[in-house]
Amino acid sequence: AQESSANLSFGIDTFFLIWAAALMFFMQAGFAMLCAGSVRQKNVQNTMLKNLLDACGAAIGFWSFGFALAYGGDDDNHFINKQSYESSRTFVGDNYFFLMDFDHYAVWLFQFAFAATSATIVAGTLAERCQMTAYLMYSFLLTGFVYPVVVHSIWSGRGFLSPLGTDPLFGTGVLDFAGSGVVHLTGGCTALIATMILGPRKGRFYHERTGEVILKPQRVKGHSMSLQVLGTFILWFGWYGFNAGSTFTITGSAQAGSVASLAGVCTTLAGAAGCVTSLCFSTYRTERLTGEATFDLVYALNGCLSGL
Repeated sequence: AQESSANLSFGIDTFFLIWAAALMFFMQAGFAMLCAGSVRQKNVQNTMLKNLLDACGAAIGFWSFGFALAYGGDDDNHFINKQSYESSRTFVGDNYFFLMDFDHYAVWLFQFAFAATSATIVAGTLAERCQMTAYLMYSFLLTGFVYPVVVHSIWSGRGFLSPLGTDPLFGTGVLDFAGSGVVHLTGGCTALIATMILGPRKGRFYHERTGEVILKPQRVKGHSMSLQVLGTFILWFGWYGFNAGSTFTITGSAQAGSVASLAGVCTTLAGAAGCVTSLCFSTYRTERLTGEATFDLVYALNGCLSGL
């Protein structure tokens, strides 16, 4: 009976991880719709291909090197139970390359969805001004090396910032429940660096033909608000897998299900509060500047995503 109960718990937790990974991977569609709606119609195909390459490059990079560098050497207690254990601090992992000697495939699938999300955050930043070959190489290198180094330092039991190893930094280590720093900050910093290299889109601050400075920066409007709204709702939906799935288990303890549920509630309230706050600020600002209150959907969508 005890063995049957353990098998049932393992099966439920495995399905839970696969379900959460599927929700997160569906966020790729959300990013694609959001980016497609935010660019000019002539660049839609280019933007959609970039989002597709994010998923493909991330899959190959994380399968071959990324997962090994991020978690190589961690044992089952870390992956399943998040227990502390004695181990030496390392810069990167040293095994599980190409998933050799690793059979918790649901864990890899879940972590791959994280990696792909970190990579695709940059897609909107590089919209309309990046060569396709360079972007594919970026997706592969970010998920194959850059992102795994950050993951190993915080989420691996052997990382120097991890709270799970012995003698953690400042007594606590770095606590990151669902990737606000590991995933989003890594993608955001990468996007910032890429933007500094590529510069703004043509016609935004400088005239497209003469190169002269435009006194009043031009807003490059997207061609479809419908796609932007659709993308935002898909991302919000996928975020439930992102946050609630970060418990890794719903059977490991009496509190596991409660924590996952609380993460879902916080996700809902964060998106709603961000949307309303941003919209109110935008409306108040335009009313003070122009004397007429207007409701800007773009501010509402960005506020929602910022809250999430």
